[in-house]
Amino acid sequence: MEFQCVETNLRESFRVVAAHRAAGELREMEGVSIASAGVTFQMFNTAFLSAPVASDAQMERRIAQAAVHFAARRQRWAYWICHGWLEGPTRKRLAQILRKQGLYHAVDLPGMFAESIEPPTRELPRMQMRRVCEGPVKDAFCAIGSVCFNVPLAWFCEVFDSDTIWGDFAAYVGYADGEPVSTAATVIGGGVVGVYNVATMPAYRHAGYGEAVMRHALEQARLEYGLWPTILQSTPQGFGLYERMGYRTVTSVAVFCS
Repeated sequence: MEFQCVETNLRESFRVVAAHRAAGELREMEGVSIASAGVTFQMFNTAFLSAPVASDAQMERRIAQAAVHFAARRQRWAYWICHGWLEGPTRKRLAQILRKQGLYHAVDLPGMFAESIEPPTRELPRMQMRRVCEGPVKDAFCAIGSVCFNVPLAWFCEVFDSDTIWGDFAAYVGYADGEPVSTAATVIGGGVVGVYNVATMPAYRHAGYGEAVMRHALEQARLEYGLWPTILQSTPQGFGLYERMGYRTVTSVAVFCS
């Protein structure tokens, strides 16, 4: 099922981050996966559903399992829930059920899938692409992410403070005239290439920089792993671009935060 490609790869992206941090933690419980980076930014202290939910009561149990885990560690956290796991009635009452456990709805993200990518519909700007490792390129990646995702720079740097992460989390910074302006990253999991951290500095938006870096990241993943199918979770700003690139919505991911 295509929604499971989205869900599995999304979970893997957080598992990669958690696995490369000294304070990170991975746990598998009945129907629940924990991938906690152990950081200040609660979006990266995460729980996920890992099996279908048939009733409100079952959903409540799976929330409680994750809540106990994070309460014991005194960590703020987030539940990322793929709607494909939920039966209709429980899906409709999801926000109400999570609110009882002190989790509040933050955002719904379309989960999108493409068998292959369509060619560009316009000429893209020429850029110098640099893969993130340590040093200035990593600093640029974090600075762009901090601005574009409205997160304090110290929080963003804490998430990516391990220099060993950059093999499994393949990130790129695009430079225009020597200035770092855009980022994209890929994670392999669920038989697809997941696209993450697509971001462009405000002064450079709507000119094709984000698309250029994203296409570069996908091409590098194809060359390295031979994979074409790709998934992502879209923001409202990127939705039209992703549709033009050949992505289509196959599910929705709801994010709830403590």
